[in-house]
This record gives sequence, C-alpha cells and structure tokens, in this order.
Amino acid sequence: MKVVIFSAEAHDRAFLPRANADDAHELTFLDARLDNSTAVLASGYDAVCAFVCDELSEEVLVQLHRQGIRLVALRCAGFNNVDLQTASRLGITVARVPAYSPHAVAEHTFALLLMLTRKLHRAHNRVREGNFELEGLLGFNLHEKVLGIVGTGAIGNVVARIGTGFGCKVIACDPAPNDECRAMGVRYVDWSTLCREVDILTLHCPLTADTKHLLSAREIAAMKQAVTIINTSRGAVLDTRAVIDGLKSGKIGALGLDVYEEEDGLFFHDLSEQVIQDDMFARLITFPNVVITGHQGFFTQEALAAIAETTIANLSSFADTGHAVHAL
Repeated sequence: MKVVIFSAEAHDRAFLPRANADDAHELTFLDARLDNSTAVLASGYDAVCAFVCDELSEEVLVQLHRQGIRLVALRCAGFNNVDLQTASRLGITVARVPAYSPHAVAEHTFALLLMLTRKLHRAHNRVREGNFELEGLLGFNLHEKVLGIVGTGAIGNVVARIGTGFGCKVIACDPAPNDECRAMGVRYVDWSTLCREVDILTLHCPLTADTKHLLSAREIAAMKQAVTIINTSRGAVLDTRAVIDGLKSGKIGALGLDVYEEEDGLFFHDLSEQVIQDDMFARLITFPNVVITGHQGFFTQEALAAIAETTIANLSSFADTGHAVHAL
C-alpha cells in the first residue's frame, strides 16, 4: 500500500521503516499536520497514517474519501480526534494501536509524581546554581497515601501495581472493574467518593463526551486540601481553568501534566524562540508546584517499536483482507 504519514517526527522515520519488513508498504513521511488545508497532500495514496495532533473531522475525511483513501491508521491509542460516524458513512476504515507499552505511560506517571512529591525539579535547579539549602524542599512519602486511579485498563492496571509496591492505599473508579486490580487489593468506589478520599489522583481514561472536563470545579472543591493530581491521559479530561483556580487557592497542592487541553500547536514543536500565546498554559508554567512534559509518556524505545509494529500490522492486514487488525 502507498501510505502517507502526517506529523512525522524523527522517531517515526526511524521506527516505522524497521517494522515495514521487506518494504511491504511504500511509506511517505510528511512534517505537516493533517487538517483541512493539508488533506490534499494525501492524493494518490491508499492510506493515511495519523497521530494525536492530526485533525480527522468530517471535512477532512470527506476530502480524504474523494482522494481515494480507504484506511486511516492511527499510530496512537486515542481516537477522540476522529469523526468515527463520518468515517463509517464514507466507508473509511479507522484503525489504532490499542496498547503499545502500558509500562511506558505508567512509569512516566510516577516520574511526574515523584518529581512533585520530592520537589526534584526545584532541587535540580538549586544544585546547578550552587544552592544546597533544603528549605522549601520538604516532601511527603507515598507510603500509606490514598492513590486514586481513574481508569484501570492496561495503563491503570500497571499504575495500581506500582502504587501498591510503594505501599499506597489504592482505590479506583471504572465502569468496568479490572479483576487483576481487585486481586491486588484495589478498592473500587464511585467518582464522588474517589474525589473525597484521595491524596493523589491520577487519570488514565479516554476522552469521550462523558469524560470531557470530568475533573471540574465541583470535584476539586470536594477534594482534600493540597491534593496531588497527575494527568497522562488526555488534556480535556481536566477543566484547565478550574485547575488553575485550585492551584491559586491551594486546594491543589501539586499538578503533573503530560497532556494539555489545547496542546495542538504547542506540543511536538520547538517554540523556545517564541512567545507562547496560550494564556492558560503560560499561567500554568508559572506555578512552582506544577510540572509539565510535552506528551512524552509514550516516548520509550519499547513503546515506539510496538507502535510501529502494530501500525504496520494494521496496514498489512487491510491490504491483504480489507480488514485492519485493530479497526474501530
């Protein structure tokens, strides 16, 4: 198949060809983000390979359909950027990578958490300046803290296992409880109970109509004072304005983000020579108790290899049978 790959980064250009054994597919890499203005670049191809920052709205999908695109192969797990109803109507198959390395994201979750609980980001900057004072660096143990997990799928399950290893009291909220989590002692509660009880909240749910702004001002108000919140799922699961208010009031004691509600146009780009125009993001990075990484949780060698292999498997299966392995 002839495949055009949008939003291609250096790692895509390295890992996808390795997985494309015997050059089974003709891969073309584009820096451009897929949207209504760039969809024309898919002309002459059989399939489009897209990432989380690409736009697959009704308008874009109609353009792709007119150009003969039969498959959209997402090289990610999330699909909130795809109009699935329109894709189905047009006969375009949408496939994804449902699980690549849950350990990558789960471990990144705890990297953010430990950086915040022990103030490692501030300590690192101090030492580089020759300041070895401990004042202002007081942290807290994870042992015996109540860790609340929203979403106990593949990633949430690993987070529960790591949290249990730290000696946390792990509770969770999920409409489909995970038997493995229950076996390790995770207690399932409803959303409002979880908000009231947690010392640390970590989010691992997909972005849907039901989970958009799942954590808003009402839930934050019900939480313990100085709660720690980590989000490595999707940015819009949090109401960013409510989170900023929570940080200002001290209700949120620490915040770790690997995703952001309006990350398109920010993440995956070097903006170091520019003024960031997003006022909410600019406000977030002024807080000393906030650590943000740019959608980096998936970025391990193991995860990238798995993403590439699954993406190529979806392409090959569709080419051979008309059906992708992980079609939505």
